[in-house]
Amino acid sequence: MSENNTLLEKLDGLVARFEEVSTLITDPSVIADQKRYVKLTKEYKELGDLMKARGEYLQCLNGLEEAKMMMGENDPELKEMAREEAAACEARIPELEEEIKLLLIPADPQDERNAILEIRGGTGGDEAAIFAGDLFRMYSKYCERKGWKLEVSSASEGASGGFKEIICSVTGDKVYGTLKYESGVHRVQRVPATETQGRVHTSAASVAVLPEAEPFDVEINEGEIKWDTFRSSGAGGQNVNKVESGVRLRYNWKNPNTGVVEEILIECTETRDQPKNKERALARLRTFIYDKEHQKYIDDIASKRKTMVSTGDRSAKIRTYNYPQGRITDHRINYTIYNLAAFMDGDIQDCIDHLIVAENAERLKESEL
Repeated sequence: MSENNTLLEKLDGLVARFEEVSTLITDPSVIADQKRYVKLTKEYKELGDLMKARGEYLQCLNGLEEAKMMMGENDPELKEMAREEAAACEARIPELEEEIKLLLIPADPQDERNAILEIRGGTGGDEAAIFAGDLFRMYSKYCERKGWKLEVSSASEGASGGFKEIICSVTGDKVYGTLKYESGVHRVQRVPATETQGRVHTSAASVAVLPEAEPFDVEINEGEIKWDTFRSSGAGGQNVNKVESGVRLRYNWKNPNTGVVEEILIECTETRDQPKNKERALARLRTFIYDKEHQKYIDDIASKRKTMVSTGDRSAKIRTYNYPQGRITDHRINYTIYNLAAFMDGDIQDCIDHLIVAENAERLKESEL
């Protein structure tokens, strides 16, 4: 029963939070704060799923207790009913425990995002480019099935068809969380259209799936900006030394990535109108901070690319598409199926589901629930 208790304790600990969130999302001041409201409604849904599972779990645990007590009755019919009830509860309890454990694992916040999909022909020249084209078609069909929108942002075509490289953005529900499993080297074994002897060749294409950036909100506390004005030296004439139209701002900015506070100094003397110069200085401050914060995002993506897109060689292959045998093998989970034609037509959900299950099992191990 100890297993049940630790899970129940975890769930009981969330009841108060669920009630708090339920109240908060009806509060007008929260609804007015769009960012907070969206975050809370998401939490409400996640906690709601847990509460539903908790209800059923408690019902099963209590049902089992009651059934065990009823087994002591003399009435054979009641005894039989109690036995059936106990068996049903005993079968359902471990299933529910697995469901609850998965619900308790925090989701990767990136999973909700849209994605950038990059496909590149690797080893194998023309044939690799043709295969990259086949993969692109496969993902296009898959996105269509999911009701996602796919837009090509850049492409360079191969000499005999297909693409040396194609980059697209995919928008929809939980795109990155679904497509992230496709990152890696995809290897194809088939007789190329360009081959006269009918020999099977091996070539490869690499796929990278990256979470799309959120539009950055640069938060500047305008009350903390120190403003100075000074006389701007200009093209001479009557105005120059009389009016202090030049503005200088100083702002202590805390770098969210390093925690270090640095002073940003910006001067603006472009116009003879002080309010206009102020506005421009503020815009420059915003851009400066945006670029600095954006850099971290760029670096994150770059490191993700390094981990995901290997050179297109055959070493880090995640999946093999064998045409002569009509076989697909995913090497990460030893998943093999013989429906290559349907797979290339976008029927890849089953494989992704298996990968999600495998990843969840890994994460369960890590979190030791």
